[in-house]
Amino acid sequence: MELAYIPSPSRGVIHLGPIPLRGYAFCIIIGVFVAVWLGNKRWIARGGRAGTVADIAVWAVPFGLIGGRLYHVITDYQLYFSEGRDWVDAFKIWEGGLGIWGAIAFGALGAWIGCRRRGIPLPAYADAVAPGIAFAQAIGRWGNWFNQELYGKPTDVPWALEITSTTDGRVPGTYHPTFLYESLWCIGVALLVIWADRRFKLGHGRAFALYVAAYCAGRGWIEYMRIDDAHKVLGVRLNVWTAIIVFLLAVTYIVVSAKKRPGREEVVEPGAAEGTEGAADGDADADEKKAETDSPDTEDAAGTEDSPGAEDSSGSAETEDAKEDVSDAAESAKKS
Repeated sequence: MELAYIPSPSRGVIHLGPIPLRGYAFCIIIGVFVAVWLGNKRWIARGGRAGTVADIAVWAVPFGLIGGRLYHVITDYQLYFSEGRDWVDAFKIWEGGLGIWGAIAFGALGAWIGCRRRGIPLPAYADAVAPGIAFAQAIGRWGNWFNQELYGKPTDVPWALEITSTTDGRVPGTYHPTFLYESLWCIGVALLVIWADRRFKLGHGRAFALYVAAYCAGRGWIEYMRIDDAHKVLGVRLNVWTAIIVFLLAVTYIVVSAKKRPGREEVVEPGAAEGTEGAADGDADADEKKAETDSPDTEDAAGTEDSPGAEDSSGSAETEDAKEDVSDAAESAKKS
């Protein structure tokens, strides 16, 4: 008898009238919002405009969802196209099944389109959103908990996951909660990227590459624990091989990029800095104009009280009076 375990929800969907509210979908949506929110803060800190991350996400998110679903359907095609299966289920994304490799690849393609339209370097954008993507994955993994899927080997540890569903050949029992392991790992990856970015001023896509490498390092051993059906190459699950290859590519990129383009981009969004300076200059001009508007009254008052013209006229009158006194004295002396 297990003394403790993580219970699975009795169902992953709640109906609000005719509208189904699915836990898996909510986890994905919340993760996207967190990624955009954090990415926006980091983008502004790098010198970009507010709202740019969300504008580009309009391209990246749909592409990512399509890519993630395509990768899952292609690598697990037997779930949709084998005998007794309905191929229409391949479009039911709310039932679970998003391959992170396809999501990142197609999401990057969508982000590239959005960045190109805005004249923004994709590596700088990727660096800004990298930790947010890791946090989004951490939240999204809880969608697997709602669907009672992607768990690991049987276990009786206190944090074991209880599976109660018998759908698709599931056997009720307690298993390793690989969804939880990956969620916690992704949180650690996000914190690592934030720390490393601040400490080493990562730029030109290296923060994103660090996220990819760190995620793959964890995905490798977590994937090895899973017991769901998957294609294998040389006795090893396909996703494990993918994690190894992508890890090596990410590390290679970090090393080569650091040598060729050290440091961080000075400008991440053309025109953003100029717009801020222009606003500051405009405020300064307005202050100067206001000062000029207020100054004439003071100058007029000063001119009326102590104007040079008044002093000159007073001095001239005194000189004329002195000349008349001298002439009168001279005439008196002659008469005497």
